[in-house]
Amino acid sequence: MLRRELPVNADAGHVIRLSEGRIAPSENGDFLQPVCHWTSAMQPLCYWNDEPVALSVEASAGDDWPDGRSWLSRLPESRFGLLSTALEVGAWLRNHHFCGRCGAQASRLDAEFAMHCHACGHRNYPRISPCIITLVTHGESILLGRSPRFPVGRYSTLAGFIEPGEAAEEAVRREVFEEVGIAVGHVRYFKSQAWPFPHSLMLGFFAEAASRRIRIDGVEISDAAWFSPRSLPQLPPLYSISRALIETHLAEVKTGH
Repeated sequence: MLRRELPVNADAGHVIRLSEGRIAPSENGDFLQPVCHWTSAMQPLCYWNDEPVALSVEASAGDDWPDGRSWLSRLPESRFGLLSTALEVGAWLRNHHFCGRCGAQASRLDAEFAMHCHACGHRNYPRISPCIITLVTHGESILLGRSPRFPVGRYSTLAGFIEPGEAAEEAVRREVFEEVGIAVGHVRYFKSQAWPFPHSLMLGFFAEAASRRIRIDGVEISDAAWFSPRSLPQLPPLYSISRALIETHLAEVKTGH
């Protein structure tokens, strides 16, 4: 469905219209606009079902433009990669008009996602920030926490950015201890997910807690608790890797594997 190749020789195709994380709906309610001729300001993006797609980053959004999370909640999983690519490339284009080394204006290259500075030769590529996201378990029970930014009643898995020079497994142990004061034993990799808010790569893990005593940091986490599979709070949305971690654990408890 999604082919990660820049359609650099195309001058027409579908367009995704984006402004500050909000995406314009098309006439049929999708976010792919009908085939049209591209302008030089548009960024060639990829191929979708073998048809070229470009990104149009616009100055302002319409009142009826849903944000990225709203789109993801209504779309099938097969569209996640396309939408994530558009959101992450759009954020990069918006934030990197100038060289981060010398401050001169940078120019977009056609053959790859890159901004080139002709003054000093520096090239800037889309930023990807690796993060860990972890479901801490103790037998059947799962540890979920609340960020102050969450909707009322929602709990989720623990997450955090990987620090320079740090392995992902080290980040799991550090973040869990920092946020809820729990040391973990066995750490098991699950899978990854691009998370375009604005440019994270989430590396999912399961981690076994060495104890059940919780000591929240009170900053990133406002509350945390152990939950039984038979009594769960409001969970993260279905399209998130956080929810996938939880559902996988619940399925393993149910089948005994």
